[in-house]
Amino acid sequence: MKFFYSPKFIRSFSGLPKDVQNLFSQKETIFRSNLFDSRLRTHKLKGRNEWIFLITYKVRVIFVFEGKDILFVNIGDHSIYRK
Repeated sequence: MKFFYSPKFIRSFSGLPKDVQNLFSQKETIFRSNLFDSRLRTHKLKGRNEWIFLITYKVRVIFVFEGKDILFVNIGDHSIYRK
């Protein structure tokens, strides 16, 4: 399984505070070893072909499965749900 980052994800990530970026790195390590680790609270978004996992209570990552690979689509607060 390979992991990719969309341009939108990279832009959003660069705008986050350093402490949240560091926390993402920790959670990403967990995610890469077990996508559904209970600490991540991974779940599918209702009515969409996208999934999320939590970084903090307010910050989450949207991702999609692309075959055997994962694409990180966006990161941020609830406003990232809007298309």
